[in-house]
Amino acid sequence: MTDDFKGAALPMTAEDVVTVAEEIGVEVAALKAVLAVESAGSGFDKSGRPKALFERHHFFKHLKTKPVELDQAVAMGLAYPKWGEKPYPKGSDAVYAEIAAAYDIDADAALLSTSWGLGQVMGSNYKMVGCENVAEMLAQAMQSEGQQLRHMANFCKSAGLLNALKSKDWAAFAKGYNGPQYAKNQYDIKLANAYQKALG
Repeated sequence: MTDDFKGAALPMTAEDVVTVAEEIGVEVAALKAVLAVESAGSGFDKSGRPKALFERHHFFKHLKTKPVELDQAVAMGLAYPKWGEKPYPKGSDAVYAEIAAAYDIDADAALLSTSWGLGQVMGSNYKMVGCENVAEMLAQAMQSEGQQLRHMANFCKSAGLLNALKSKDWAAFAKGYNGPQYAKNQYDIKLANAYQKALG
């Protein structure tokens, strides 16, 4: 694994979207709608690293069987049992500083506890996106937005969300992708609007 989390960082092409939509059997406009709502425009930060978010409560969970590492992580403020005890750091550099500090404690647990790329898929879901391990998932995410899009699509497939996507049942899709609180953020309405826009 590279120390700086940088790979080729290739941008997504229109061809990538068509290819991945065909791979999972959904309409291109439907996949574009998900992209528009679930990704913050780009899969990489200004330094060319995959967009990422380190989840401290996940790190706590992954270190539960390693008391020495867990104590160290808790002492450094990198792990706690429940989500939301502290706000997320502001900006990608601050996020990556946390990931790097966690990586020094337990590399695998740090990568598993981070969401990566366009779809912000958790590292712990590496099997759902079609990877052998989390390091492979990260290497692919560092390579291109096209790979990140494939992770997002494969996650939807593994999570049983393709039927909702094919039938444009945006409420069912939003619930599956964002959890039961999706309506608070109007994810279903945003998806429906983005789909109409993608149809052009």
